[in-house]
Amino acid sequence: MKEYRILQGGMGAGVSDWRLARAVGESGEIGVVSGTAMDVILVRRLQNGDSDGQMRKALAAFPVREIAERIIKTYFIEGGKEESAPYKQVEMYTMTPSRELQELTVAANFCEVYLAKEGHSNPIGINLMEKVILPNLSSIYGAMLAGVDYIVMGAGIPREIPAVLDSFAKGEDASLRLNVAGADKDEDYRITFSPKMIMGAHLKELARPKFYAIVSSNILATTMVKKTKPAVDGLVIEHNSAGGHNAPPRGGMELDAKGEPIYTEKDEVELEKVQSLGVPFWLGGSWGEPGKLKAAIAAGAQGIQVGTIFAMCKESGFVDSIKKAIIQRIPDVFTDPKASPTGFPFKVARIQDTLSELETYLKRPRICNLGYLRSLYKKADGSIGYRCAAEPVDAYIAKGGLKEETDGRKCLCNALVANIGLPTIYKNGYIEHYLITAGDTLKKIGDFIKDGRDGITAAEIIEILLRDIAPSEA
Repeated sequence: MKEYRILQGGMGAGVSDWRLARAVGESGEIGVVSGTAMDVILVRRLQNGDSDGQMRKALAAFPVREIAERIIKTYFIEGGKEESAPYKQVEMYTMTPSRELQELTVAANFCEVYLAKEGHSNPIGINLMEKVILPNLSSIYGAMLAGVDYIVMGAGIPREIPAVLDSFAKGEDASLRLNVAGADKDEDYRITFSPKMIMGAHLKELARPKFYAIVSSNILATTMVKKTKPAVDGLVIEHNSAGGHNAPPRGGMELDAKGEPIYTEKDEVELEKVQSLGVPFWLGGSWGEPGKLKAAIAAGAQGIQVGTIFAMCKESGFVDSIKKAIIQRIPDVFTDPKASPTGFPFKVARIQDTLSELETYLKRPRICNLGYLRSLYKKADGSIGYRCAAEPVDAYIAKGGLKEETDGRKCLCNALVANIGLPTIYKNGYIEHYLITAGDTLKKIGDFIKDGRDGITAAEIIEILLRDIAPSEA
């Protein structure tokens, strides 16, 4: 059996899209698509005219024809919408999402995995966030319909996912427990997904994908292996140098002179202990550099998770102008302790010379209209409400939130979609701005892209990373 050594990171919303994951798969390693905001991404691709026909091709393969046809009829615009015209919005997720929203999410994730798996026989995974919990059941089921091989999840403690995969493989309903602020200890709020409701007569048993949890501590690694039933199939040990969300420092949130969280030895994972757990593991966060793969294998790892450099390759979903600017300038990466509404530190690459991305977002009119990072809270009347620390301050306070929780928060949902050229456009002419996240490996771009070249392919990145090991180890 082939030993896969590179697990491509699942990045942003549509940065690690089907093209990138397919390119990694075609190069003999494990490609991973991002499952974040796939409902919005699909409908905006369709409203832009789906010029290459790939979305409609994937929808034509969706097992429930009526759902696919309804999505195309609702959102597809021949030739694309006018550039300045707003996109038709998708409803935001709640703990009781409409059937139409669930169908759309299932189909969107199916399409992304279906296209990523075309043209090769290597495994494809999908990356999801525990913090974006409300769409996750629909996303997982859609990915499984397309034959996804791995579910990779971080930004939380996803202990219920292995059981969800077991249920979905058998065509049974599954649910996830929701964290509701202000709820009593004995109250159990859940979101439930019914495969039978979506699939009807097309319901069938599915292959169960493997589940890999992204963790950043020995305690969490042990919990996911020994206390999760069924146990996880593997782990990704992610260092705080990785892009996107980082785990908060274990010693408490203290900041250095630059305003970044201070990480100490308490935040380093003892790999010997991870190895003793007896499951495959991958090392992420600054391991995606030339010369690091051999050391990872020597430490007992299956291989390395590589994100940042893949985000800069020609096949990634980032807008080309963003990739060009990053390659030319190699910007600083700042670990912002406040940017994310989740409260987790979030890596931001600061590209602009005069007005930083962070300053741009502090000037942005606050609005919450995608809602993936909203949290749930119990209202005085016992019903459930939704709030986001990046929404208008007065609205957040009116929902029981604290003003200090809103300081410096950015709308990551809109920013991440803008990164891939699908920004929300408003009737008053305002267009959402991008906000780039990348890991510390960004400073090593020069080790990959040399001699004045303006880009690199996924296959070339893999070739460089594999040079470190003997053919027998690949």
